Amino acid sequence: MRPPSRVPTAHMTSVVAPEFLLFALTLLGVAVFHRRTLPIALLGLAAIVIYKLLGPGFAAGPGIGGLAAHFAHEWVTLANLLCLLLGFAIIARYFEDSRVPLLLPKYLPDDWTGALALLGTVFVVSAFLDNIAAALIGGAIAHTVFRGKVHIGYLAAIVAASNGGGSGSVIGDTTTTMMWISGVPPSDVVHAYVGACVAFAVFAIPASRAQHRHAPIMKDPPPDTHVDLARIAVVAWVLASAVTTNVIVSTRFGNLGESVPALGAAVLVASALGALLRQPDWRVVPGALKGAAFLLALVSCASLMPVEQLPTASATSAFALGAVSSVFDNIPLTALALRQGGYDWGVLAYAVGFGGSMIWFGSSAGVALSSQYPEARSVRLWLRHGWFVAVAYAAGYAALMTTLGWRP
Repeated sequence: MRPPSRVPTAHMTSVVAPEFLLFALTLLGVAVFHRRTLPIALLGLAAIVIYKLLGPGFAAGPGIGGLAAHFAHEWVTLANLLCLLLGFAIIARYFEDSRVPLLLPKYLPDDWTGALALLGTVFVVSAFLDNIAAALIGGAIAHTVFRGKVHIGYLAAIVAASNGGGSGSVIGDTTTTMMWISGVPPSDVVHAYVGACVAFAVFAIPASRAQHRHAPIMKDPPPDTHVDLARIAVVAWVLASAVTTNVIVSTRFGNLGESVPALGAAVLVASALGALLRQPDWRVVPGALKGAAFLLALVSCASLMPVEQLPTASATSAFALGAVSSVFDNIPLTALALRQGGYDWGVLAYAVGFGGSMIWFGSSAGVALSSQYPEARSVRLWLRHGWFVAVAYAAGYAALMTTLGWRP
């Protein structure tokens, strides 16, 4: 399949559409009333739907028929996200209960570099696993080795590490997988790692030092700690199912991934089958379901925005898309960019992949991790303690432009 070709586009009009204002109010409500995020997101979605029903209609047509046609197109994305968030939440608890995290202090340094090594592990793992899984597994390890006292800045760094680590791999992030399915060769996104590695160097050190001051890493594992190999087998089985399904669907079945939620279904089914070896901790499901409902509401809001035309593809617009992805879901942004064409796909992958780390609800990895750590659901605290993620985004982008430039 050939990479997407560029098509003529017009500049966005200067008049702000009412849908954008409603979405902005929704995001503002989420930021201010972070203890009521789900009701606010659902209320915002309802307001946008009602406005489009009574006013301009949907891209697929007016009225109820247009609404139905719209979500008939979006349901695969929504179903995939729902299944992935639930499935990976289950296996993250499997991993934590396997007691492997309790043994890690034996191998990690017992100063701030131990926290740094953990972030590096999340970054590397995310290159071949979904970034949601990498973030949740990193969160599970952090909960154990820091005895439940994880700094919010360090949580932001875990999300940034998972998003950055997946940005240059076509199986490491939903957006890069979308590019691969659309015909972008894997080699055309791998240079996103130039920006991601520079960004990691910027945010990982201050985050690790902040975590060490907040709660040092456990120095020694508890005595007589035994690993539950059956739970590790379940984790390995689910992750292998995810990677295998992603590769097979993308390479052999072309656009099947756009019509069937194959990846999410594979993860959820594999997680359920793990009960044959060890009973999962079903108590994680309500929290994961609530977090998934919140993310799906925001993704649905984003999909209803009248953004059929983007500014002309350029280094400036790609940087702006990355900044916007911190509040505006990066999946519809990536889909629009693919239809438009003319982008440097590695630069775009870094921008929309890492940019969402700047706010907790800017990426699915952040939403998933906040189900483990509800205290992270505060934009004010996330920005205050995780300021280095925004600095890292700009530094990584500057490194890409300085070393490789814009190569559409």
